[in-house]
Amino acid sequence: MNHAELVARNKASNLASWTSQADWNPISMVKGEGVYFWDADGKRYIDWSSMLVNVNIGHGHPHVIQAIQNQVAKMTYAYPGIATEERARLAEMLAEIAPGGLKKTFFTLAGADAIENAMKLARLSTGRQKILARYRAYHGASFGAMTAGGDPRRLANEPGVPWIVHVHDPYAYRSPVYRGRTQEEGDAVVADLIEDTIQFEGPETVAGILMESYSGTSGVLQGGEVFWKRIQEIAERYSILIILDEVMSGFGRTGKWFGIDHYPFVKPDLVVMAKGITSGYIPLGAVMASEQVSAYFEDHVLWGGLTYSAHALACAAGIANLEVYKNEKLIENAAKMGKVMRAQLMDLAEQHPCVGDVRGTGLLQVIEIVKNRETREPMSAFNKPLTPPMAAVAASLRQQGMSTFVRWNLVFCCPPLVIHEDQVKEGVDIIDRALAATDKAYEG
Repeated sequence: MNHAELVARNKASNLASWTSQADWNPISMVKGEGVYFWDADGKRYIDWSSMLVNVNIGHGHPHVIQAIQNQVAKMTYAYPGIATEERARLAEMLAEIAPGGLKKTFFTLAGADAIENAMKLARLSTGRQKILARYRAYHGASFGAMTAGGDPRRLANEPGVPWIVHVHDPYAYRSPVYRGRTQEEGDAVVADLIEDTIQFEGPETVAGILMESYSGTSGVLQGGEVFWKRIQEIAERYSILIILDEVMSGFGRTGKWFGIDHYPFVKPDLVVMAKGITSGYIPLGAVMASEQVSAYFEDHVLWGGLTYSAHALACAAGIANLEVYKNEKLIENAAKMGKVMRAQLMDLAEQHPCVGDVRGTGLLQVIEIVKNRETREPMSAFNKPLTPPMAAVAASLRQQGMSTFVRWNLVFCCPPLVIHEDQVKEGVDIIDRALAATDKAYEG
């Protein structure tokens, strides 16, 4: 089949997510290698978003493929009540790298159900009901996870679960909290407001604070050391659990094993993982729990379970995937290439007046496009369809052979961790040419 035929068959027989079906105009894909993939007509794309920021080791890695093939020949599935070598080994490997010295793992299928189970573990072990979460955050598309995410994609399915309380974000570029303040001063105010919210809600009712360790698709919005120190202090003061969402920021994406490793003084109680745990080769998610949380379930039932929890084939893929990270020093490469990419993106900001901000670290970075640098008016509004200039940027990127997220006024830069310097330049050059459309719409 050629591209048109493949797209037509998919549209005739599938429902696509996050779009009206008439507007779904997908790229096709028939093979991938490293940072590239090819459509059914043979056109090559540079994967500038690692698909859904999950194909960290790149496409078609032979070590993981061989491990999957070996496991299929040996054993593919054991129900979750059975002990397997693959399950034990992957959990042991995670304990070697986990933030905060976490040791025990509950395996799920993906990030959303891992979030659901992390909230469940927090509520069961504390006997409290409420979870605090950020407005500009995304935690998955299942019912509870979608409510926890403040991302506007939740709105169509509201009301959600009743025990989520949203708080504001450390968004130094745009939040009014930061006007006239340094980032550190603004971070302190945002943390104070979170503590105020806990007081209003009743500290004795709050089980946990759920936050992305390093913010992702809501705009790569990150508080600094002041913010995270205050969160740790607040959690300790009120005996509230810290639940960290590392689904996107985990496994080297930010140049460290986990996003929270940039703030090693934070002691998480629950850490949620997915995406980079297998780099998307087989679906898998996980929740890691502290000794305190784990100890509660020694004598209390863990009221939860999944048919495919600790799936043997997925765990085997995870083991091989972690071996690739270590053997090929991909965490180090992400840190190095992140600095290369940041330098080139800052050069773009010098050349294009429409670039208002460049944020992120490692290979989790974003460009924010504005109509005017002084007013910071976004080129495309939050929670609205793309304006013609931003739609033109998205079309240009695709036409030039780049696959990535263009959301609101944001262009995401999250390539696989195997990327080389010349491939970074290739991607940035494509963005450089695409920004001509927003330069024309600049009103400064």
